[in-house]
Amino acid sequence: MKALVYYGDHNIALEERPKPTIIKPTDVIIKVLKTTICGTDLGIYKGKNPEIESGRILGHEGVGIIEEIGGGVSQFKKGDKVLISCITSCGSCEYCKKQMYAHCKDGGWILGYMIDGVQAEYVRIPHADNSLHSIPENIDDEIAVLLSDILPTGHEIGVQYGNVKPGDEIAIVGAGPVGMSALLTAQFYSPSKIIMIDLDDNRLQLAKELGATHTINSGTTNVAKATTEIVGTEGVDAAIEAVGLPATWNICQKIVKPGAHIANIGVHGKKVDFNIEKLWIKNLTITTGLVNTNTTPMLLKAAATNHLDLKKMITHHFPLSELEHAYQVFLNGAKEKAMKIIIDTE
Repeated sequence: MKALVYYGDHNIALEERPKPTIIKPTDVIIKVLKTTICGTDLGIYKGKNPEIESGRILGHEGVGIIEEIGGGVSQFKKGDKVLISCITSCGSCEYCKKQMYAHCKDGGWILGYMIDGVQAEYVRIPHADNSLHSIPENIDDEIAVLLSDILPTGHEIGVQYGNVKPGDEIAIVGAGPVGMSALLTAQFYSPSKIIMIDLDDNRLQLAKELGATHTINSGTTNVAKATTEIVGTEGVDAAIEAVGLPATWNICQKIVKPGAHIANIGVHGKKVDFNIEKLWIKNLTITTGLVNTNTTPMLLKAAATNHLDLKKMITHHFPLSELEHAYQVFLNGAKEKAMKIIIDTE
């Protein structure tokens, strides 16, 4: 089969690899129909995760058809079309019993990281009963791919951890795919104002189309001053960090009111400063996390209503044969106006 293989910092190759086989009774083998590239994959490509073994097949998001099934799988059958969750969960360890699937002792984020992933024609999925989801017939395959990772990540780690409530005034720092997912799912909770902050005017325009009430270009505007002009001098009720850089973290620290939440989604590759000398008095709640995907079933139902304008987030399509080029397009997202790229493996 064809697969995208990682060999180290800035070294990937699309090549022929053996088709995966069943290893444990709880496994299935899936013929991948569609996959995508995540910002986390770009981090791996840039050498951000040196612990990943050379020769690893990348990718953790996708939709496919079950082709082979282990004897211990009871919830799915051969021929089922399924959503592949970015998080693998055994369903029985102490963390899974708390719905903290990200920390599953025999799973978590392992696809395209600790085991071979989905940027390939076929993939082995461990703990299939707890790591796959049936796709409602009225959800398009491309939309379903967005529910593998970015939509539950934005919802759980951004919106839910940010404790967004009706009437809140919130800010989302970073208008990439996860930030846009936070924007869409924040609207479930009826905040009165949603400020999207980014450097890219094209992304900010899309944010307006997806429901942002205000936008701020942090490259040309004093964000703290602009925020006070929108919500007043106290600041926002919740700031959602969706980039993973010191500069975006600092914005969040500057714009929150007393009693606010800072919800960090971004994957940080270097340390940041926490200005506790200024913030200790503010009664803030600061959260971090890796998505658990416990809200994926609910999000699938929400997507099936067709009230989430997810299609606008998909900007590019490539066949699997052009996956290396797709990485370059996504890497230069601002120039290429790329948001979410769909890879068709057929």
